[in-house]
Amino acid sequence: MLLALMGGKALTATELSLEAGTTAQTASSHLAKLVSGDLLLVRKQGRHKYFQLHNYEVAQMLEGLLNMSANKKPIEVPTGPKDPSLRNARVCYDHLAGKIGVDLYSSLVSNNYLYDNKDTALLTDSGKQLFSAFGVNLQELEQKKRPLCKACLDWSERKSHLGGSLGKWVLDEILSNKWAEREPDSRVLRFCDTGLNQLKSKYKMA
Repeated sequence: MLLALMGGKALTATELSLEAGTTAQTASSHLAKLVSGDLLLVRKQGRHKYFQLHNYEVAQMLEGLLNMSANKKPIEVPTGPKDPSLRNARVCYDHLAGKIGVDLYSSLVSNNYLYDNKDTALLTDSGKQLFSAFGVNLQELEQKKRPLCKACLDWSERKSHLGGSLGKWVLDEILSNKWAEREPDSRVLRFCDTGLNQLKSKYKMA
């Protein structure tokens, strides 16, 4: 189960029990011990619970154990929709989700614009300067009932994408600039090449 979580995805107890080849009851017992031992943390998204490595130090420890038994490698567990278009980019309520949404979130974190603490996300001083320069009225957004930023667990990638008022602002900008358009009667977002390049350049995405 720990090897399956080394890929960075958050997984359900059912998915982890299938990977471990054990019953759901046995998996739940082991997961409870791993959570109480601070090796795993639990993230709730709606009615579902997902398990994730507690922090980078746990991943480092596991990596060290993997190096001692080189025949073992992290397991890639397939999650989310089979449709590659849905996996790539889609609307999650009113913000960007899918691989592109997760890549955007990761870029904001790695460039120190966003502080990520699993369920919570906070704009750093650099992030506030960045979005203010983009014309975002942060004071107005902060007065809304919903959070300014939210680490929303992505259905397919099982990593965080940007939700909250700021996530909505980003999606609105994407659509108004025609970098992408919604597919009729679908959550799929289709980026044109120019639009995707514009997004990557603006947010310093790899």
